[in-house]
Amino acid sequence: MDLSDIAKKLGLSESKHLIRKAAELRRLCDVQFNSSIIGVGEICKAIICLEIAATRFQVIFDRQKAIRMSGMSEKAYNRSFNSLQNGLGVKNKLDIRELGIQFGCVRLIPFVQKGLSLYKDRFLSSLPASRRASADFTRPVFTAVAFYLCAKRHKLKVDKIKLIELCGTSESEFSSVSTSMKDLCFDVFGISKEKKDPRDVKANRELLDALPDKRTLQDGGYLSDDGKELSCYKKRKRMEKLDYEEWKSTVLASNNSKAKDFPRKQARLNFVKEVPETQEVEAL
Repeated sequence: MDLSDIAKKLGLSESKHLIRKAAELRRLCDVQFNSSIIGVGEICKAIICLEIAATRFQVIFDRQKAIRMSGMSEKAYNRSFNSLQNGLGVKNKLDIRELGIQFGCVRLIPFVQKGLSLYKDRFLSSLPASRRASADFTRPVFTAVAFYLCAKRHKLKVDKIKLIELCGTSESEFSSVSTSMKDLCFDVFGISKEKKDPRDVKANRELLDALPDKRTLQDGGYLSDDGKELSCYKKRKRMEKLDYEEWKSTVLASNNSKAKDFPRKQARLNFVKEVPETQEVEAL
């Protein structure tokens, strides 16, 4: 299928300069490598080149329609798009302000800028002097990951798949950069998973009263001395012991109260001595 026919079906026939750019990318792809090796057919290659050109000229591109035309699943298309884009050496430029406006998270802009700057400094300091000059932070994946981690830290929803598409990377590379950023700049990008002690939060007092099995030992719960939860067997034994102690104290208190109300007296025992009956002996 001709490139112009594909562009017409995608509603891009009026953009002649876009079609020329897509044809140039297609020829460059044929010269540099064999796209069939990475699983990209001719039709899919033409569609991807059109999308890259549309992104370059900031023309609206219907990706869902393009995926249906390629005959591939969305995941396979994204993988092919990233592979072809990386093979051509085409880099998308991501601006932090544009991302903030696009995703409705403008207040994240200063946090992302600060986090990226701190990550670059710490990453360069961890490298030997011979490798610092070759470090490249211009790739859009760093901006996308920093934006995603800041949004997650501030509990804002951001479409991760859309970010991966915008920066033209793969999910594995996105995850790798994300791990690196959290390791070096946990104070900026990390999310604390430590649970607060409910006793320190006044709002949780009612919850502790409603759920006694969640209390600590001092609150009447079932935690061991080292703070770890006890097993079900130990919990049951402790409950049985507590029930026994409560029953014992109740019985003792009841006996003491009865002893006070009804003082005991030593009863005097009188035993009547029985006299045997005398038998009269008749005189013979």
